[in-house]
Amino acid sequence: MRLFALRETGQLGQDVARVLGIELDPHEERDFEDGEHKARPLVSVRGEDVYVVQSLAGGLGSSPNDKLLKLLFFIATCRENGAARVTAIAPYLAYARKERQTKARDPVSTRYVAQLFEAVGTDCLVTLDVHNFAAFQNAFRCRTLHLDSGALLQPMVRELAGAEPIVVFSPDGGGVKRAQLAKERCEAAMANEVGFGFMEKRRSRGVVSGDLFAGDVDGKVVFLIDDMISTGGTMLRAARACRERGAKQVHAIATHGLFSKGAGALFTDPAIGRIVVTDSVASVSKEGAGREAKLQVLSAAPLIAEAIKRLHGNGSTSELVGIQG
Repeated sequence: MRLFALRETGQLGQDVARVLGIELDPHEERDFEDGEHKARPLVSVRGEDVYVVQSLAGGLGSSPNDKLLKLLFFIATCRENGAARVTAIAPYLAYARKERQTKARDPVSTRYVAQLFEAVGTDCLVTLDVHNFAAFQNAFRCRTLHLDSGALLQPMVRELAGAEPIVVFSPDGGGVKRAQLAKERCEAAMANEVGFGFMEKRRSRGVVSGDLFAGDVDGKVVFLIDDMISTGGTMLRAARACRERGAKQVHAIATHGLFSKGAGALFTDPAIGRIVVTDSVASVSKEGAGREAKLQVLSAAPLIAEAIKRLHGNGSTSELVGIQG
């Protein structure tokens, strides 16, 4: 087995290798003056089972497009040099939010990205908590493994809630199924009933609307569940609505902490308590007003390492994706 981590995701790659009890294999990356680049393995990959780690969120001086192209080229290079199998580990998968047409002549970017991975000879793509699981499964023709980070995040619910009654809440209608699964997981782990709620959100041409609020949050500890936090506007809107309706505390839990421009308000607004994400996005940082006190970053390395171990050994992966065998 060969395990590589491209430069922008080097720390997560090292953490994965440490959990596996191996060293990352060496590779070279060069950037040219005109913006082009090249990357190549510095060890033989002929006949090897190769795994390449590269998260595709923008940040650390590279756009999602840069990171995607680097990953595609590296996969193609490994196939060109005789790798028996190449698996892409993309903890955050770029363009997963644009999985359908919502306006006339819209692109379906998720499908186009899938076609790119297939074109360079990717045997399997592994990712964490994509925006739309069904669309992700339907877009790819190569093998995919969609890891469920719930097992990583759920213990934080127990820790933050203590003995208080809790409500699992979806900040928009599109995430209801995700939040329902989180509710079921909490009930199984805590052996008591967990409340549920959601808030309506419609977005058109950048304008957010929708006033429907469902669920009893009065006197409860509320956990807002989503796949990602970008600007944080959706989370903050839901948190304020919950506090206005008597919620005792409101915490935000998501797999991917993008924290794009404007997300600073999340860390300074008293409506939200703790913000829990994984390190699936390499640029997550505790630097900035309020971040040190509010932000909790959990390692996804154990989950990714277990996936690699099972893929390499042709073991069962059903426990990792939340599907009962």
